Amino acid sequence: MARLEPCYKPENVFLYAPALSPEIKRVAVLPLACEDQRPDLADGCATLQSVLQIELQRTRKFEVVSVSPESLRDCTGSLALTGCEILPRNFCDSVRELCGCDAVLLSQLTVFRPYEPLAIGLRMKLVNARTGQTLWAVDELVDAGDCGVLKRASPLQELGNWLAVPGCDEWELRNSPRKFAQYAAAQVLGTLPKR
Repeated sequence: MARLEPCYKPENVFLYAPALSPEIKRVAVLPLACEDQRPDLADGCATLQSVLQIELQRTRKFEVVSVSPESLRDCTGSLALTGCEILPRNFCDSVRELCGCDAVLLSQLTVFRPYEPLAIGLRMKLVNARTGQTLWAVDELVDAGDCGVLKRASPLQELGNWLAVPGCDEWELRNSPRKFAQYAAAQVLGTLPKR
């Protein structure tokens, strides 16, 4: 299997500290949201929620607990939160009580272009559930139309030490929104604080 060094590097990243506090052991992952109710973004959210969950678990930085849209609605009144809006009062307390988590991950799909050239835009924020402090945030567009992204990414066999996409070739990378989303999520999540 070919080995690639991490190639695409997200640039719009905020880190509160270079490493996560040892107290951050369990993270509640809210449903992937989209600000607009455009059909392409809504379809993208449905398609990419599981990809994001899998790639987050592959980081092995913390335990991942999924929050369903219904559970989120019960404790906040919303089915999804982008992280850009003013969060409901007692948001962190409600989610912490619901999941027993130490932090909350809010994720938003900002761009979903499932045709060539593929593009995935992700805006994410990791918030300490006790203090409300943002620990990590990223807002990135991974666009296969950017000649550097695909040139450096193909053939997608292995990225870094933790992303393996068995049997993925250049054609799949250029034509599979799911495989490209896996690549985009891995690159974005690769900017999480160290453990």
